[in-house]
Amino acid sequence: MELSNYVAQLSCLAHETRLIIFRLLVSAGSKGMTPGEMIESLSLPAATLSFHLKELKISNLTISQKAGRSIHYFANYETMTQLMLFLTENCCAESNRNQSTGESK
Repeated sequence: MELSNYVAQLSCLAHETRLIIFRLLVSAGSKGMTPGEMIESLSLPAATLSFHLKELKISNLTISQKAGRSIHYFANYETMTQLMLFLTENCCAESNRNQSTGESK
């Protein structure tokens, strides 16, 4: 994935309301949530929720699925996993390099 995609995803999650919505969808798991359920849970105006869901979808952090007359939203776990792997891919690299060369900080 391009660095610009990761930047867009992190920027999207840097907004308090979007982070709260995303965490709510993560906790909902495979059941997902309808906008009505999210509005009830978060006490957000419908227009505000709609705007933030659009931003999360543009960043590929959520997936929507039509079920009859309702739309269910889900956290996109594949995107979340890729983002977490990107953030941690060099985890402890400096520490491991120092250990292999016998250096200490």
